[in-house]
Amino acid sequence: MTLRIAGMGWVTPLGRGIQHVWERLLQGEEAAEQQLARAKHEATYPVFLVQQDDLKRLPPHPRLRRASAISRYAAAAGLDALENTKSMVGSLDMNRFALIFAASNGGIAYTTRFYRDVVQSGAQSASPLLFPETVFNAPASHLAAILGITGASYTIVGDGAVGAIALKMAENLLTDSSLDYCLVVGSEEADWILCDAHRRWRLLKSRAPIEPYCDPPKGTILSEGAGALVVGREGKIVLDRIDDGGNFWRRGEAENVIEQVLSHLEEPSIDVVVASGGGTFVDLAERNAIQRLLPGSDVYSCKRALGESAGASAMWQVVIAAQAVSTGKLPPLLRADKMKGWSKTGDGPVKAIVLSCGLNHQVAGLRLSN
Repeated sequence: MTLRIAGMGWVTPLGRGIQHVWERLLQGEEAAEQQLARAKHEATYPVFLVQQDDLKRLPPHPRLRRASAISRYAAAAGLDALENTKSMVGSLDMNRFALIFAASNGGIAYTTRFYRDVVQSGAQSASPLLFPETVFNAPASHLAAILGITGASYTIVGDGAVGAIALKMAENLLTDSSLDYCLVVGSEEADWILCDAHRRWRLLKSRAPIEPYCDPPKGTILSEGAGALVVGREGKIVLDRIDDGGNFWRRGEAENVIEQVLSHLEEPSIDVVVASGGGTFVDLAERNAIQRLLPGSDVYSCKRALGESAGASAMWQVVIAAQAVSTGKLPPLLRADKMKGWSKTGDGPVKAIVLSCGLNHQVAGLRLSN
């Protein structure tokens, strides 16, 4: 079965909506840094946050009044992806939809907040409305109810590569003739506990901008938002191949695993690689693997502009790759002196590889064409 992208949705620190965010990226815009802290007088962390005005068009559904930010971002991106699909194929039968939610940190932030309330003020102070959000599949439950999806619903937990793995699962699900489409959504929220953990792992940068492919790496900045894809048998963008990849156990093994994924995806005429370079230890392994296997391809990373969004990262990369192959345009490439020979060819890309390398040592990828 040939898997195609029928619709897309995007909620990012640069705004909401495919065309709006794409135009800002093409103009070279980058998200504005904000400061996030656990409490007053404690350490602050630079983050890229979604602007709440971008969520004003959400429906007045009772689920959304008590849902987590992760769920609201996912709902916004999912609704936009469905509207995008309807504009192409007409009416949709939600009984013939499956839903996959790709999560990375998910309910960890809400578990922490719930526990903190209990410790600080006693068990009776902890909100019973907050507790359901501590469960990783809470966003999938909210999404299914809001969108009216009555078919299968799944949650996959991983790192920044989890979106690509979710798309592989969608491909498998759609071999069932009772399903027309699968909505795949990845979502993330920036939270102080995640920043604190990344700082302890020496992965954070103290201030913007993110500088991918620096040697040595200088760190990343966490961000939030969501990306959504409706995939099925109809659509303008073809997902030629999805490789759910594998894991590396030591940093020194990363390059080999990345090369294995790229070798499964490479073709003679790959125009662009939408890479996961975000300022961390992954970058140099990724750079070396791409230079060896795809030395003539342009390479673009969105993380300087949008930040490291973990659960949403791969979905953002796929949206960018789909826009690139459909429009023949790319946002400004990374600085030539950082790319060590990579440069834009001037030709509109028609085939693209998405390479997703997560900070918890997962690697996956896929190939698109128009």
